[in-house]
Amino acid sequence: MLTTLSIAETDFALAKPARAWSPDSAATSLPSPARPVGMLGVAFDNVTKAEAVSRIEEMIATRRPHHVVTANVDFLVQAQRDVELRRILLEADLVLCDGTPLVWASRLLGNALPERAAGADVVPLLIRAAAEKGHRIFFLGAGPNVAAEAAERLRRQHPGLIIAGHFSPPFCDLLQMDFAEVARQVAEARPDILLVSFGCPKQEKWIAMHYHLLGVPVVMGVGATLDFIAGRVARAPVLMQRSGTEWIYRLAQEPRRLLRRYANDLLRFLPALALQWWTLRPRGRSPGQADAITSVRTPEWQQIRVTGDFSAATLDRDRGSFDEALQTLHHCQLDLSGVRQMDSTGTAVLVHWRKRLHAHGRRLMLLNPSTGVRRTLKLMRLTRHFWIVAREAEVPSHGGALQTTQPVLPPYPGGHTVAWRGEVTASNSTAIWGLTLEHFASVGPPPRQTFIIDLSRVRFIDSSGAEMMGRLRAWARHLKKDLRFLGLRPDVCNVLRMAKLADLLQAPLQ
Repeated sequence: MLTTLSIAETDFALAKPARAWSPDSAATSLPSPARPVGMLGVAFDNVTKAEAVSRIEEMIATRRPHHVVTANVDFLVQAQRDVELRRILLEADLVLCDGTPLVWASRLLGNALPERAAGADVVPLLIRAAAEKGHRIFFLGAGPNVAAEAAERLRRQHPGLIIAGHFSPPFCDLLQMDFAEVARQVAEARPDILLVSFGCPKQEKWIAMHYHLLGVPVVMGVGATLDFIAGRVARAPVLMQRSGTEWIYRLAQEPRRLLRRYANDLLRFLPALALQWWTLRPRGRSPGQADAITSVRTPEWQQIRVTGDFSAATLDRDRGSFDEALQTLHHCQLDLSGVRQMDSTGTAVLVHWRKRLHAHGRRLMLLNPSTGVRRTLKLMRLTRHFWIVAREAEVPSHGGALQTTQPVLPPYPGGHTVAWRGEVTASNSTAIWGLTLEHFASVGPPPRQTFIIDLSRVRFIDSSGAEMMGRLRAWARHLKKDLRFLGLRPDVCNVLRMAKLADLLQAPLQ
């Protein structure tokens, strides 16, 4: 059955200004010469290590905050059960392939990535470029003294390198971290590049929560890279790195920690990849079938219709038409009713298309996707990340229908229930906090000693939203009141469990 999101429910999520972009930043969001490839719902940028460094340098030049992810097999496996991590990988500005198995998988899917672009390989190149161009670098995380040792080694290797600072916060859960202290140190250092080493998924979630507040042009999760640079952990010989057997070397170093993880990743990744390959494999063309793309521009919309296959072959064959459509900065209505099938590359291009328009405050609407498109989006767990409209009659006819909706609904007269809607994320959690307290104050203490927040219209929260829910509970307890969250959807429950806030999942009031 086609999943259709109502405009009222979707507006707030799609209008979120995650980053303030300007025309001079457009170069970082344009489609790369090589098409991205989608693996288990993650769109990997098709770049070499050198190209990745060039893209990062372009990001620095814009002075806008960007999030760079180096994703390996474990990231993809974790993202299958972690809704928030999957969302982060979907929205990151640059997603690099940190694993030879993923390079092999991309070949199987018909769009080969050029090479592994692991953080441990990209960061040294980035540091060399930073030393030449005067970019300031800050190291955050890793174990005690690791960042300091890494900084000292790099200063000896690159005398011109500016290490703006380093800080290893005490180990604790994500929501218990002292962000104020980190923000103070980063603000004083004024870095161009912030390398975060907390491990996955903690570092990715921490970055997603805070990078837009820090204002650093490039924030990148680097895992164990600082340990490698500091000499705390030895990397495998170059031959093992190139042959895809570095994991054996790492397993020999840390068997207790890595054996279970590697076994779990293998058992989950291979079947999922095989299912993707089998479902999205090329099929024979029907007699007389033609691939085509047509577009019409109106004052509010770029209306595009794709027929035939939305695949790597079609994208390459009609590169000019597709690239022109992909670079539009209008709201885009994409009619996919005539698409027979969509492969891994077509899926990744769709993700990049959505991300590019979203970064410029525009929306991508999928109009009446065909059965093949719906099957692909469901397989890649991407359906709920797109604005899908089942019938053309539901398309808004003017820009006024696209305005952002209010994230917090005031209580009914005499009531003590506040309703949230849309999405609760780092971009709006502070505003939602203030509005919620304001509404509760306007109606006075609840007669049943219980404040209620209705989340039935909330599609997604991130860790910032989860942390705010915990603070609201503490606020109510300080007033010697209770606070209940009702109507939680599965994705919201998933985020709360991952954030170790399952105690917020209370049974409804009778």
